[in-house]
Amino acid sequence: MILPLIFLVTLMSGCTADSDCKFDHPTANASVIPQGLGVNIHFTNPQTGEIKMIADAGFRWVRMDFKWDVTERERGRYDFADYDRLMKALDEYHIRALFILDYGNPLYDNGNPPRTAATQQAFARWASAAAKHFSNRGIMWEIYNEPNKPMFWPPGPQVSEYIDLALAVGRAFRAEAPNEQLIGPGVSEIDFSFLETCFRAGLLDYWSGVSVHPYRKTDPETAALEYCRLRKLIQRYRTRSDSSGIAKNSSLPDKEIPIISSEWGYSTAWRGMTEEKQAARLSRELLTNTANGIPISIWYDWHDDGSDPGDAEHHFGLVRNTYQTDRDQVYEPKPAYFAARTFSDYFNGYFYEQRLAVGRDDDYVLVFRKSNDRRFVAWTTSNSAHRIDIPMDKGEFRVIRHTGESAGSASSGPAGLSIEVSTQPVYFGRAN
Repeated sequence: MILPLIFLVTLMSGCTADSDCKFDHPTANASVIPQGLGVNIHFTNPQTGEIKMIADAGFRWVRMDFKWDVTERERGRYDFADYDRLMKALDEYHIRALFILDYGNPLYDNGNPPRTAATQQAFARWASAAAKHFSNRGIMWEIYNEPNKPMFWPPGPQVSEYIDLALAVGRAFRAEAPNEQLIGPGVSEIDFSFLETCFRAGLLDYWSGVSVHPYRKTDPETAALEYCRLRKLIQRYRTRSDSSGIAKNSSLPDKEIPIISSEWGYSTAWRGMTEEKQAARLSRELLTNTANGIPISIWYDWHDDGSDPGDAEHHFGLVRNTYQTDRDQVYEPKPAYFAARTFSDYFNGYFYEQRLAVGRDDDYVLVFRKSNDRRFVAWTTSNSAHRIDIPMDKGEFRVIRHTGESAGSASSGPAGLSIEVSTQPVYFGRAN
């Protein structure tokens, strides 16, 4: 049988401040899979069959730049036609949009980041106009993309400039589109210094979620401790006494502000990263986020951006970059595509329940539940495959690989269920 909660694994950090952090963070309001699964795209005019292929993999969100310079080409005149077209395509498959309000506009300060007061106000007027135009469509609006990186905030990031912009947008949303969801700051990695400065300035009063991009070349499971630290930081500033008189965020009154993983992926151009390893990392990334109460997980990227074997940016995709008009799957899937589809299909309608202790901190066995039915996943971060014993009632279990192929069956005996684990997750549930 499943172990009681008292025996669940607690992975203690060596850091005193994080001594109560563990791998997972189950929540009462856990997302049902695959409602929080999403993918980044780079288009507003999808190819025929493209959105269907995204939906077939189980994605319920797409994240896309909502660019200022594309939608305001004359001062004060907004043209959202490109995004109207994208929304029509997404609506057909019940996919929601996470739009990034981002970048400069040559009409203001020569296209530099919105760092002056006049440009910030112009950006805020444009952002609130967009939110009003698309109101009540279930869109989540993200205020900027990686403002802590020189690439996106040249010549170098200044958190004070970002804060002024985000405050201007937050106030505009509150006045003009109070029911629309605004999140930020979409930082590269989990930049605690940048994040805490934003929180200290009062941005949590306007945000429905805190978005981060937990990129790393190490195991996805290492993000769990950082999520725990960030959650504590959010709670500390969320519950602080607010002497400014600003009302708290109306969209989530008296609730935990969630962490949104709005961009995260693994490039197969990185040293040692094969397509098979990318697929396993995708599965483990989604499992780590789900176990840590991350309600939305956006994989970067939908399709490869090119074919240069030495360019990492060309190889984050779930599918290859050549469009194929004569096939049902209009892009050739990589193993990661099948991993995403298997995760969303196998756990469709389930939510995360708990992690089981099986003797080693680097072995993971997670439990998902739908009504009275439970399904499981097991893997290890150890480079050596090995067998583990999982306490279970007697019975037969069907096992599949993380990319969907059958791995046969296994029987649970007096010692429980014995199963081999590797860095590639296996899913299993009771045979009917």
